[in-house]
Amino acid sequence: MSEGPSQTHVGIFEHARPRLLGVAYRILGSHAEAEDAVQDTFLRWRETDIATIGSPGAWLTTACTRRAIDMLRAAYRSRVDYVGNWLPEPVHTFIDSDAEAQVELSSSLSTAFLLMLERLRPKERAAYLLYEIFEMSYADIAAGLDMSESACRKLVSRGKARIGNDQVRYQPTRERQEELLAAFKNAIRTGQPGSLTEMLASDVRITADGGGKVAAMAGVLEGEAVLAFLTDRLNEWWADYVWSFAELNGARGLVLKQAGEIAATVSFAFDRSDRVTDIFIVRNPDKLASLSDISIH
Repeated sequence: MSEGPSQTHVGIFEHARPRLLGVAYRILGSHAEAEDAVQDTFLRWRETDIATIGSPGAWLTTACTRRAIDMLRAAYRSRVDYVGNWLPEPVHTFIDSDAEAQVELSSSLSTAFLLMLERLRPKERAAYLLYEIFEMSYADIAAGLDMSESACRKLVSRGKARIGNDQVRYQPTRERQEELLAAFKNAIRTGQPGSLTEMLASDVRITADGGGKVAAMAGVLEGEAVLAFLTDRLNEWWADYVWSFAELNGARGLVLKQAGEIAATVSFAFDRSDRVTDIFIVRNPDKLASLSDISIH
């Protein structure tokens, strides 16, 4: 094209890509599917006449949101048939921008929050995210979702009611997260609970996702049985794993490797007393594939 880079389809699109990935991932709960939605959006975008578009950013967000909604509707059937517990695909905090570094955006990447979004219907989910997380106006969201502004307001209101309070988006300080990771690792490595005991809520839960591809708990383990599972079972099963800390879903988490391959990730949810309410373990190799080249330490 003859225009300068900032005016080309590619230049405009690449500038918008981080936001599009953020929207699509939160709607779909899958990095791989989010990448597909963004790519499909680009294919549409490159065929448009830029001169006819008043706000390229809004156009791209709308197009990507619509594509993600369609994909989410198609994904529901596969999630119903999913073997075992379904958890969102873990991601390195892949949107590297000043906006994504904000607590508001980072907390909306948490596994606990993404699971809460599963309560919402596709359009309800999109409207809620675009308004609450990405701060779009009701008018722009309504136009993008092809509905009246009043209907859009009702969608967002229902979304707020079904999501409930903001507990699932709470994150403790980075120092507290580091303390938890160290205590968690020590308890499993030594088989002794140590300081981890006081860091777990009394009703703490463990949810593991193997996707029918590898062994994982079929149900959800709760309460006192959690600590025993960590120190007795995982102490044995994870003895050969190499442990690393990483930024996962907007917070500190764990990446576990065996024979050089990622075997599992672990992320956490906290209450406002900084105690762990949920431990999420993803072992489905299909969901770990996108993490193979992340920076871990």
